[in-house]
Amino acid sequence: MLTIEEIPAHIAAALLKIEAVALRPQEPFTWTSGIKSPIYCDNRLTMSYPFIRDQIADGFATIIRNQYPDADVIAGTATAGIPHAAWVAEKLDLPMAYVRDKAKGHGKQNQIEGLIKPGQRVVVIEDLISTGGSSIKAAEAIREVGAEPLVVLAIFSYQLDKAVQAFEDANLPLQTLSNYTALIEKAVELGTVKEEDLELLHSWRENPEAFGK
Repeated sequence: MLTIEEIPAHIAAALLKIEAVALRPQEPFTWTSGIKSPIYCDNRLTMSYPFIRDQIADGFATIIRNQYPDADVIAGTATAGIPHAAWVAEKLDLPMAYVRDKAKGHGKQNQIEGLIKPGQRVVVIEDLISTGGSSIKAAEAIREVGAEPLVVLAIFSYQLDKAVQAFEDANLPLQTLSNYTALIEKAVELGTVKEEDLELLHSWRENPEAFGK
């Protein structure tokens, strides 16, 4: 079992190994928003690797046992957070629910599927943090039913200032198994990127809108 301190580098190495995260500082990706980025992250790939998805679940469970032992429910964000929330809930023997981006337009018109009761303490599981909008919206839905979102736990964060500020404004703690800084350090160690690309990689996180212009 990994310690909390060992988790970021270990998960970063795993994401690079299965190419869930790719770094291309000289040939940047284009996000849907139009932003040019040297990094592309698809953590859905982790579902296809039992050993890695189990390490992710163990990492989340370790954090919850150590820092949020009073959690009552594990809630995944739709859709990418759902499977990870299920695996974590199984390890901790806790109820599991998930939160849609918005309420259904039919039936009971639920935004939360599963049971979250007023007063319950909820850990939100997400796969990726970019701006933080979807995770914060899920936490707000949990607050609306009278429950308390303790923290958002995610596999990976780009560490963008916009996301940091958004979580502060929402008064919502955020913790991730790995992050952009840890990933770059591991990528250099493994020879995935060159030392001369480091300045370019760091400049993107500081000002993503200006990257590649």
